[in-house]
Amino acid sequence: MTTIQAVDPSATNNTMSLTGAEAIVEILEQANVGPMFGMGGFQLLPFYEAVRVKGLTHFLINDERCGVFASDAYARVAGKPGVCDATLGPGATNLVTGLVESLNAGIPQVVFVGNTHRDHSWKNMTQESRQIDILRPAVKEVIRIERSSRVPELVRRAFAVATSGRPGPVVVDVPEDIAHDVYDYPVDDFWIDPVTTASPAYRSHPAAEDVAKAAQAIAKAKRPLLLVGGGIHNAGAYKELLNLAEAQAIPVAHTLSGKGAIACTHELSAGLFGRYSRIANDLIDTADCLIVVGCKLGEIATKRFALFNKNVPLIHLDVLPEEIGRTTPADVALIGDAKCGLGDLSTALCDESGKAIRDRASYVQEIPARMTKWREGAKDKLTDTSSPIGMGRMLTELNKAMPAESVLIADGGFAAHWGGLLYDTKRAGRRFVADRGFASIGYGLPGAMGVQLAVPEQPVVAITGDGGFNMVIGELETALRAKTPFTLMIVNNAASGYIKSLQHAMYGNYQSSDLVEMNYANIAESFGCHGVRVEDPEELGPAIRVANAERSKPSVVDVVVTRDPAKMLPGVDSRTLKIKKGDRPV
Repeated sequence: MTTIQAVDPSATNNTMSLTGAEAIVEILEQANVGPMFGMGGFQLLPFYEAVRVKGLTHFLINDERCGVFASDAYARVAGKPGVCDATLGPGATNLVTGLVESLNAGIPQVVFVGNTHRDHSWKNMTQESRQIDILRPAVKEVIRIERSSRVPELVRRAFAVATSGRPGPVVVDVPEDIAHDVYDYPVDDFWIDPVTTASPAYRSHPAAEDVAKAAQAIAKAKRPLLLVGGGIHNAGAYKELLNLAEAQAIPVAHTLSGKGAIACTHELSAGLFGRYSRIANDLIDTADCLIVVGCKLGEIATKRFALFNKNVPLIHLDVLPEEIGRTTPADVALIGDAKCGLGDLSTALCDESGKAIRDRASYVQEIPARMTKWREGAKDKLTDTSSPIGMGRMLTELNKAMPAESVLIADGGFAAHWGGLLYDTKRAGRRFVADRGFASIGYGLPGAMGVQLAVPEQPVVAITGDGGFNMVIGELETALRAKTPFTLMIVNNAASGYIKSLQHAMYGNYQSSDLVEMNYANIAESFGCHGVRVEDPEELGPAIRVANAERSKPSVVDVVVTRDPAKMLPGVDSRTLKIKKGDRPV
């Protein structure tokens, strides 16, 4: 194993006298971490000083939840662990929502949290809480540093845990005395395994006999279908997926998190499946073999566990064994990394390629024909000329304006549903970032900042609702300070739109779902950002292009969209929706 080794020519007797916090930063430097986010407190002051001395990039955040959102988004696109920090007590507890997002979505993070001086713990210290107990269920592991001598070892372990298996967040709990006290560290203790500084770290292959069984089922199928989730991005398995799909003539459908598994414009792309669908749900109904890759088959993907025909063979490839059979029985379980598993399937099926392409020719020809028919059926929404602006028209203009290398971030709620259904990625890759691990509102702005820092030269656009923006509006100042020139499109319907649409469908009445009408373009300008308000759909395209061309500061495009709660969600008109007791309609 090759390791990255720190060398300090000023060290004497092969030791270095450092505070525990300085020792942390030594390992972070060796790990070549990207931008960090946090809000300091006394416990971690030596950490901040060490970051300054080393010249590492760190941004003060205005709310810790946004810091962990930003580092989550950075990790998704950069392919390396995000790093953030918080002080003890309220700083630590403010991290929980973002940590659960990363845990559920399989996103690697290393998060440093200050804690009380151990000589005085549980003596009513200021801001003291049972923060380890609070954080533990929100992460893969909490690592508490109890001895200064173990700082390098435990920070290395944090990276190893964060990037291995299904990646996830790891909290490193740092007592005040560990951070501040000086210890003589052996110079040769400052190293890190470079494999653990990127994600995923060590990949695993599914068992050969399981691969052979899966290949046999696929070879027999006349209408197989690939169903791909966010695990495809975590594994970076785009080439392997495309090779299998093209060589075996198998269409590819995706979840919200799996969008970009292959380009949405590819002739084999069947689009989104689950709660909302273009053509994919119909293909599932007629499939004779389903190949699930990196997907947990949760509520939305399965239309509350009612989508799949249990008589059709189902092959499930996932890195986490406990996901197999959790919601949907699998006939063949492939436990391993998506990149490895898809490559193994391609190898096992290579002799079947010519036959598969011939036998499934008419099947794959259905996909573009069905997609064209769907677009014709959705034309009224996609080309809507009415004001206020329809969401379908907004996504149409985004599809026209966004270049192939751009990235779209979709906040929780209907921004993700509309984006997942209607936005077209033009290349394979993480070109669509949605916080579907926890689907929290408020991810859009900090997510855009994190992604823009990961791809500074690429256009980055985020969609958020007015409610989501209200939650995190202070981070516009952070984004300006960080010089991140993303475009934030605010879906301004003067309401908590998702809730209002559900209230409309279920009751026809509304409670606590309306917001005060705001001009967010003016607010953005007052922050020192570029702002434009759009009320005419014909002005949408030019506004997006001008905002993307602004490379010195963030831009806010305030889009005044429909106020009709029956038109706020895709794929359904709530005025004709019939609700039965116990149903979740949309």
